Amino acid sequence: MATRFLLCFLLQTISLFLFTSSSRPNLTIELIHRDSPRSPLYNSLDTISDRLKAAFRRSVSRSRHFKNPKAPFSSKTDLKSGLLAEGGEYFMSISLGTPPLKVLAIADTGSDLTWVQCRPCQQCYRQTGKIFDKTKSSTYKNEPCGSHVCHALDITERGCDISGNVCKYRYSYGDQSFTRGDIATETIAVASSSSPVSFPGIVFGCGYSNGGTFDETGSGIIGLGGGPLSLVSQLGSTIGKKFSYCLSHTSSTANGTSVINLGTNSVTLNSDNDPPVVATPLIDKAPNTYYYLTLEAITVGKTRIPYTGASYNLNGDDEISQAGNIIIDSGTTLTLLDSGFYDKFGSVVEDSVTGAKPVSDPEGLLTHCFRSGEAEIGLPEIIVHFTGADVRLSPMNAFVRVRDDLVCLSMIPTTDVAIFGNLAQMDFLVGYDLEARTVSFQPMDCSRSV
Repeated sequence: MATRFLLCFLLQTISLFLFTSSSRPNLTIELIHRDSPRSPLYNSLDTISDRLKAAFRRSVSRSRHFKNPKAPFSSKTDLKSGLLAEGGEYFMSISLGTPPLKVLAIADTGSDLTWVQCRPCQQCYRQTGKIFDKTKSSTYKNEPCGSHVCHALDITERGCDISGNVCKYRYSYGDQSFTRGDIATETIAVASSSSPVSFPGIVFGCGYSNGGTFDETGSGIIGLGGGPLSLVSQLGSTIGKKFSYCLSHTSSTANGTSVINLGTNSVTLNSDNDPPVVATPLIDKAPNTYYYLTLEAITVGKTRIPYTGASYNLNGDDEISQAGNIIIDSGTTLTLLDSGFYDKFGSVVEDSVTGAKPVSDPEGLLTHCFRSGEAEIGLPEIIVHFTGADVRLSPMNAFVRVRDDLVCLSMIPTTDVAIFGNLAQMDFLVGYDLEARTVSFQPMDCSRSV
């Protein structure tokens, strides 16, 4: 009898394992660049130069607020987030609740908690689409104050409505924007290229008091960071603890398509692939929202320049190490490098460009620009050497044409945290394996990735 029971138990376990493994979704979801004609923010009167200048300014502003995300804001009860409210570059669509309401929000690898505006509002900014009404969803559930979910928030981020035993969150951003509301669970659905998939019991912030510089086209933020409350962390084993994205160089045109992939098939680590895949370790450090890599050197042409920037500890501890000395971020356009290293790096770049004259950026945003005449500009190959991964950048990854006759290096110096931005990542399948703790890069034409 005991043997029979054990056999049945084993068969049930094996069946459950096979079902779970085979039913893991592999989802491909469109990302809409904020400057794309498909974006609700698109203004046909803006020139390419106008859009680039705005993106560069957002990069600089965003990078400043990575420096110390726990710095005090205007009161003792508010957290100053590491981001600007309008700092994201890509929109992502999800559906929330039962029945589902489709919302458009910023997809952000620099944030954890997903939040949207919620009715009934105490104070909501103007929003073009419908605002989520928690009272009309049969699957909405508030989180109690003592739950492990509530305590996953930093002590400066959370509060408690004692009368209703409801966990509260509060964020204040560096540009004076803010969001406050309830921590709750809800069914979230994503519209994959294959078919919609729903995930019940996802933790999110139901924001009933929001204001500042949030754009009326967006409902909030979809957190894709490394902390426990981010969407990718919550999906966890459901997606094999893997996700990737492919950002198209042509995202500012009607033909460009960028995507995010969730699931076991989204990350490839087979070295036999052509083009080859290279991978570098993710470095574990605080705060765990951000994805830290180790930059060892950058090669310009035939000159290899060791990277001298030390690791930044964003919590303010006196840690001096090269491990985890750069953050990879999809929401920052430019790449920012330690100013001490950048002086030599920029000089080598300038000496390596042919067929063009070094000039100053008329906008004063970029540091190394080159004006061409009728001759074609010769741009050097740039290789970024992460630990265990040599990432070969195309000229479009490292340089940007800001005018017909003006090309600039899309990397600038910083005295704050170094960031590997999204221009350098475009036309790569960038894969995050959160179990193996690696980030991989595979060259790919992202405009044809779906």
